[in-house]
Amino acid sequence: MGPRRPPELYRAPFPLYALQIHPRGLALAAGGGGAARTGVRNGLHFLQLEQIGGQLSASLLHSHDTETRATMSMALAGDVIAAGQDASCHILRFRGAEKGPRKRKAPSPSEKGEGDTRSEAGQVAVETLCSVQTDFSPDALQKAVRVSADHSLLATGGADGFLRVWEFPSMKKVREFKAHDGEIEDIALGPENKVVTAGRDFHCCVWQRDQLVLRLCWDENMPGIPDKTYRYQACRSTYPWGQGPGCSGGSRVGLGGWAQGGWRGLGVRARLFGAICPTSDSGTFLGLGTVTGSVAIHVSFSLQRLYYVKEAHGIVVTDVAFLPESRRGRELLAENEAALLSVAVDSRCKLHLLPPRRSFPVWLLLLLCAGLVVATILLLQLAFPGFL
Repeated sequence: MGPRRPPELYRAPFPLYALQIHPRGLALAAGGGGAARTGVRNGLHFLQLEQIGGQLSASLLHSHDTETRATMSMALAGDVIAAGQDASCHILRFRGAEKGPRKRKAPSPSEKGEGDTRSEAGQVAVETLCSVQTDFSPDALQKAVRVSADHSLLATGGADGFLRVWEFPSMKKVREFKAHDGEIEDIALGPENKVVTAGRDFHCCVWQRDQLVLRLCWDENMPGIPDKTYRYQACRSTYPWGQGPGCSGGSRVGLGGWAQGGWRGLGVRARLFGAICPTSDSGTFLGLGTVTGSVAIHVSFSLQRLYYVKEAHGIVVTDVAFLPESRRGRELLAENEAALLSVAVDSRCKLHLLPPRRSFPVWLLLLLCAGLVVATILLLQLAFPGFL
């Protein structure tokens, strides 16, 4: 029997496209209807995650109006946000978010999402640091943004196929080069200027600065499958670079699709075409959201599936994020092993909990081993009298 339908944590007044979770237990959900005059808002909502009555819940802490711009991609570095809106990347800083839980009643659904720039007791203030154009195609759209582990660099990719790397948060351009013939779908950053890009041109590329190191193709990784059968859709690091099982100065990277390959310690695994696949902070779990609205949690190094809900949203899942493994995150997890949040164009944010897996008690294992030793000795004594 599979898991029950995931609970709805929050419903926004606009389609949701991007999700990030701060170590202090603050969820940032963003999206909108774009510049079209449909009456659909554009905004970035700050959600306070907290335990109420033994259940994880989310309530609106602040609503930041993004005017005519829908946020399609987002990265978080401390209290600085890199938000991809249309052809530009907007760098925002927020201040004043609470560091701990609040003892109050959660608002009703009708209260959630009220107002364009609403904040409770002025607890959150958002300022724009700068805005830089990051895509220059005729139908410009920044589709991917990623911040390096040390928060010193930011990489952007979009509809023009160019990978652009910037100093962060000053947004001084470091390098720029054509990475794909067509849109860049996703980016993963590593040390020593390593970058992995997934493109709409059916290629996934590994770069060292601006030099191509490896180009993955379906017909090379899985002989017998035409190279245009699947398309790489997403890439994320599943271990800190240089750590994790099977890694030697490299990392495992999850990719949208079905394939497997490797290069100099960089183990590459692919899974689920049309999926987005972030990992938990420790690299233990891989979260998946698909174009059909399904959500799953896998063990990252073996791809063993631990959790799956078919059509959890019933429409395209646009982003998923694990609850961080910070002190506050562990408090919110309670007894669960992991918690994954998902957002979709249905405007909903849903919660997916991975309960503790059943484990074999160590004391029972020791007892069985001792019993096995005793039984073996008795059998030997019976078979060979005078054995002892």
